[in-house]
Amino acid sequence: MITRNFILNYKQVYFNLKNMAEISYVVVFPTIFSKNKIPQLITNIKKILKIKNQQFKSVKRDDNIILVDANDPVFASSAINLLFGIEKIAIARQIKNDFQGIVSEITDVGGNLLLKGEKFLVKVEGTSKGFLTKDVEIAATSNIIERKQNLGAHPGTDENHDKILYSYLTKNNAYICIFSDKGNNGIPYDVESQKTICAIYDELSAVSCFETIKQGNDVRIIICYRQKSELQNLAKIINQILPRLAQDNVELEFFELKIKPTGIKNYLIYVNSILEIMLQYSYNRISLALSPLVFSSDFIDNSLKSVFEKKKIPIIPLSGVDVNLFDDAKEIGLERNLKKLENIVTITSNEVPDFAKKEMEFAIRTKKKISVKVGPNNVHDILDSFEENH
Repeated sequence: MITRNFILNYKQVYFNLKNMAEISYVVVFPTIFSKNKIPQLITNIKKILKIKNQQFKSVKRDDNIILVDANDPVFASSAINLLFGIEKIAIARQIKNDFQGIVSEITDVGGNLLLKGEKFLVKVEGTSKGFLTKDVEIAATSNIIERKQNLGAHPGTDENHDKILYSYLTKNNAYICIFSDKGNNGIPYDVESQKTICAIYDELSAVSCFETIKQGNDVRIIICYRQKSELQNLAKIINQILPRLAQDNVELEFFELKIKPTGIKNYLIYVNSILEIMLQYSYNRISLALSPLVFSSDFIDNSLKSVFEKKKIPIIPLSGVDVNLFDDAKEIGLERNLKKLENIVTITSNEVPDFAKKEMEFAIRTKKKISVKVGPNNVHDILDSFEENH
C-alpha cells in the first residue's frame, strides 16, 4: 500500500533515483519511544518487506537509525511506512561524515530535486565531527544559490518553504535525503509480551484497534456485525489494518449480533454485548473502544467494572485521543466514513443498559473463523468465505 505522499511524489522520486549513480538506501528514523526497541523494529521491517515481496540485501542499524538496502527503495519505503514506531522514513544517499563531502552532496541533490523558483530549506541534524551542522546548512545553501542560478531557487524559512533538503549525520556516515515522508509514530508492534483482544464493529472501534496496535500490543481481532450488509464495509476497514500487524497470515473471528442497528440505546447495548463476547476469551488484556469524550463516565465505569470482575486488564487506547481520532481514521482509509464517525462521537446519553444476553449467546454460536493471507485480495477473501456458506 503506497501512502498519499508517495503517490504524489512517486514519479519524481523514481526519475531522480534513475539519474543518480550512487546507491540509494531506505533510512528509517525510529520515534523517541522506539529508540530502545530498535531490534524489534528491525524484525518488523524484515517481516513487512517479505510480506510485500520487496527484495532487500540487508537491514542494519547505524547509531539511532535503521539502514535498509532494498532493490526498489521507493516501494520498500512505502511498505515499511505501514509500521508503527517510525517518526520519519527517507530515501537517501550514504557518504562519509565529512564537511566538504556533505556540502557537495547536498548541492548535487538539491540541483536534481529543486524546480524552478522553489523556496528551499537545508536542514542538517545528527552527529557532526569537527564542525557545526549549522555551518553545513549555510555552506550548502550558498552553493545551491550560486551553482543553480538558472533555477531561480532561493532559500526559504522553517515556516515558509516549498522543499526541504534534509540530511542526517551518524558517527561515521552522512545520509543526504532524496525524499522523505512522515511515519506513523507509536512503538513497534508486538513489543508487549501479552496478547490483547480487540473488536472491530464500526469506525470508532477500528480507530481504537489502530491505536491499540500503535501502542505496541500484539492483538487478536474479532469482528462483530448486526446485519450482512455491514460486512463489506467492515472487510474494507480490516483490510487497512491487517498490514500493520507484520504477519503473513491472520486469523479473524466473526460474530453476528441480532441487535437493531438504529438508536443510541441499541448502540450502547451492542457495545456492551461485544464486551461480553471479548470477556469469554482467555486473553488477559481487553481493549475497549471507549473514549471519555464520547461515552459517559458511568458507561465507561461500568465497562471497566465488568473487565475487572473477570480478573482481566482493560486497555483504553482512545483515552488520550481527541481530534487526532479523525487523522487516524484517514490513515486507515476511512475518509468516506468520517460522517459515520462524527455521528458516533456525538452520542448524547447517560444510559448504562445491560448487554443483550440472548443475542450474545446467539452470536457465540454464529462464530466463524477465517484465516486471511495478508495481501491485495483480503476483502474478496473475507466476503467469499461468507458466500461459501450459501
